[in-house]
Amino acid sequence: METLGIDHVHLRIPDDETAHAIEFYRDLLGFGLEGFDAYDRGDSPIFTFRLTPESIIHVKPTDDFVHPERRNFDHLAVVLDEDVTDVKQELEDAGVIVEREGTPTGATGDAPAIYVRDPFGYLIELKEPVDGAT
Repeated sequence: METLGIDHVHLRIPDDETAHAIEFYRDLLGFGLEGFDAYDRGDSPIFTFRLTPESIIHVKPTDDFVHPERRNFDHLAVVLDEDVTDVKQELEDAGVIVEREGTPTGATGDAPAIYVRDPFGYLIELKEPVDGAT
């Protein structure tokens, strides 16, 4: 079996916090919002944030949401097409707490990254591209 990459990630959020998801993922991180009209009409149980042409985050609002615990979910890592120093400043200016910084190893190698929490407790790693990987 040959794998090309991750197609999507599926996250659950509290039923009454779709506005917080949109504010964080679309407005702060800049991911495209898709399918919200269908969700809002009741035609779909999910809506989506597009990270790249090949990767998305499905979001499922649910009344049985349970905050993630480190023993069953650690974080989602996203490679950015920009310097994390600039992103860090933008997020801090918007009131987002950067929990930590580092140079983690990922699928494409080592690169600087910052870690923030979304409004639901999921840890998001925002990572620079590895030199020569873009």
